[in-house]
Formats: sequence, structure tokens, C-alpha cells
Amino acid sequence: MDFNQLKEEVILYSREIGINKIGFTTANTFSEMKNRLLQQEALGYQSGFEEKDIEKRVDPELIFSATPRSIISIALAYPSKMKNAPQSTKSERRGIFCRASWGTDYHVILRKKLKLLEEFIISRLPEAVMKSMVDTGELVDRAVAQRAGIGWSGKNCAIITPEFGSYVYLGEMVTNIPFEPDTPMEDKCGSCNKCIDVCPTGALVQGGQLNSQRCIAFLTQTKGFLPDEFRSKIGNRLYGCDTCQTVCPENKGKDYHLHPEMEPDPEIAKPLLKPFLTLSNRDFKEKYGHISGSWRGKKPLQRNAILALAHYKDETAIPDLIGVMENDPRPVLRGTAAWALGKIGGNEAETALLRAVKKEQDPEAIEEMEKGMKLLKQV
Repeated sequence: MDFNQLKEEVILYSREIGINKIGFTTANTFSEMKNRLLQQEALGYQSGFEEKDIEKRVDPELIFSATPRSIISIALAYPSKMKNAPQSTKSERRGIFCRASWGTDYHVILRKKLKLLEEFIISRLPEAVMKSMVDTGELVDRAVAQRAGIGWSGKNCAIITPEFGSYVYLGEMVTNIPFEPDTPMEDKCGSCNKCIDVCPTGALVQGGQLNSQRCIAFLTQTKGFLPDEFRSKIGNRLYGCDTCQTVCPENKGKDYHLHPEMEPDPEIAKPLLKPFLTLSNRDFKEKYGHISGSWRGKKPLQRNAILALAHYKDETAIPDLIGVMENDPRPVLRGTAAWALGKIGGNEAETALLRAVKKEQDPEAIEEMEKGMKLLKQV
């Protein structure tokens, strides 16, 4: 088998099926990434969503049934601008899902592309062994993509491609085929520190180092009460954060609409906040179940919607928030609604808080109600 010819065939086929970038690298251990991950772990900067075993994250041999010889990295470009985006008004405030949660869940889209690629390779080389993964696999997508020449690893901890900026989804395939590796790309961030300077919570400790525990994208996915210091930083974000991407000069003018399934439904990507508070499980699954931002369920998103209403100081939402505080079975939502009512203020909010704190049984919810009453005095 002429592996160079096979590589060219794979590249051509990848274009046919809508893969926007493809690169090849060795299956050697990612030694530099290992050191970085060990440091992240020691500093407590991990999110907790990652594969726990660092060795598996950096050594393809530990996760592959055959002898790994190379890794194929793919990238698909996603849109950065929404067509016909609805506007938030004073009486109808809206939240926002980050761009990586627009359209169909990218895990589904990339897995389909990788499956087609696997089938193509098997048709050419029946003895090929492959293992594909997207985001939730053991290997670090960015490390693979960087070494495979897809782009460089930016100071914002995203892979930045010359063609599409950082607005790309990544996936990879470990294989026993000895493909010729591509050349890694030179870092082009230079002295630019815009992403570090504007990070709302200072989560970008330095170029290429992220404290996930402070990252808004991570915080929007947590399920408990959001720590006080971050509540005013969330803004109207329901899921994820794009700030370190939108300020990147490499992303200026980058907006690609190459995959219809990635196009956002404006009413889902920028939903009205008040109706979001009382979504049933069934309605949530039917309306939002197909997007990547639904993976943690509706509770964190509804908590974030409450914080967004507090951010807007939306007085029209006071009856809705009182309803959540008095009737929702989840203490996190009752307590967060109480805090939000204190933030918005007004006699109606105060009366409801005084009434609710007498009935509340959950200690954390009671604490939030007391915080709400203190905030009332500052409004």
C-alpha cells in the first residue's frame, strides 16, 4: 500500500464530505501537554469534565486496541454571526447561547464525518484499525490539532486557523496507518494579549493557561449556586462564553456558513428569559435537546436565566421570579430567584422575600433570601 497516495485520497474525500481542514500527525506521546496538564492539576485549574487519567490524555497507546501509528485531525468551521437575530427589549429580555451551541450538537455532526472517513479508509485498507473521538474522548483535541498543523494554539486556549479563525470544531482519529505527519503551524499570537485583558473573570491566567474554575463557559455549566463574585459577570449568558474569541484579531471578519445543520434557530440561540424559567422537562427536551448546550439539563440554564434577569434589573420579571422562589422544587433556583429579586428591588420583591423566608426549609436557600434582603437596602 502506498500510504502517501492513501493520504491524498483521504484528503480529497474529506473535502467531498464537508470537512473544512484535515491534518496528520504522529501517535507519539504529547509530552509538552502532559507537563501542562500536570501543572493544571496541581494548581486546581481543571474543570472536572475532563478524562481523569492524564496518561490517557497524552498517550495514544493507552487508549488504542492496536499499535497507533498516526492521528488524523479534522476541523469544521461554524458561523460567528446569527442571521435575523431577535433583539432584547426592556419588557422581553433575552439570553444567549455561545456560538458552539448553535444548531445541531457539534458532537453529532463531527462523529458522522469521522464515521464516513473511517468507512472510506476501510474501503481502501480493510485491515485498518481506527478510533475516533470528539471533545469527550481521552486525547486533548487542541494538542492533536496543533501538532497536525490545523492551526496554532492561541493565548485564548483555542486552536486558531488562518482560514476560519478559532471558530472551528475539532475531532480526531487514531489509526494504525503510518501516514506522513504534517508540519505544525507557527504561533501567530505574538505580543497580542487582548483575550487575556478582556476575560471577564481573569480566567486566562496567562497566554495558553486557563483556570477553568473561573471560566464563565465552565461556570454556566455548574449545577449548584453560582459563587457571589461571578454573578454579576455572567451577563445574559445562558451557556458558554465567546468573549476571548470575539476580541481576537484573527477572528475579525471570519463568519462561515458552510454547514446548514450548524445554523442557529434565533429563538433557541437567543431565547426569551421569562418563559425559560418555567420550561417543563418535556418542552426543554423537545426544543433544546438537539443543541450541545443542553447536555447538563435545564437546571443550570434556568439558574443562569435568573441571573440574566437580575443583570438587566428587569422589573417586569418580578412576578415570574416570585413564582420560582415560592413554587420551584429546586433550592438552587428558589435561592437564586430570591437573590435576583433583591438585586432588582421594589416593594413587591421585598414583600415576597419576607413571606418566603418564613416558609423556606433549605438552609442554603434561606441564606440566599437573606442576601436578597440585604441587596434590597442597597437598591
